[in-house]
Amino acid sequence: MRFLSMIRIDEATGQVPSEQLMAEMGKLIEELTRTGQLVSTAGLRPTSEGVRVRLHRGGRLTAVDGPFTETKEVIGGYAILEAQSKAEAVELTRRFLKVHGADWDIECELRQLDGPEFGCKP
Repeated sequence: MRFLSMIRIDEATGQVPSEQLMAEMGKLIEELTRTGQLVSTAGLRPTSEGVRVRLHRGGRLTAVDGPFTETKEVIGGYAILEAQSKAEAVELTRRFLKVHGADWDIECELRQLDGPEFGCKP
């Protein structure tokens, strides 16, 4: 089963990962990639560089450039996990969060992917 873990952050804090955090995260990513439990992961650029495209009823499309001030928490990154169960995916997500240490206040929303799989398999 594949799961999408969406990392929610508060952009207003301006918190930047330390070199130590990046090193620890690199070790975890390497391990989980090697075991096939991590399919893909990436951080996202700030909302100030993003755009929201919306389809309204009636077929009208609009695009609004970031930042999106009405939003407190945003998706700051993602990971696609391969796990045997939801419980295993939760444990992998817990490991990711623990690497951040006590100075961070973030959360991950974890949802199983549904539908056909496209792309490369690990």
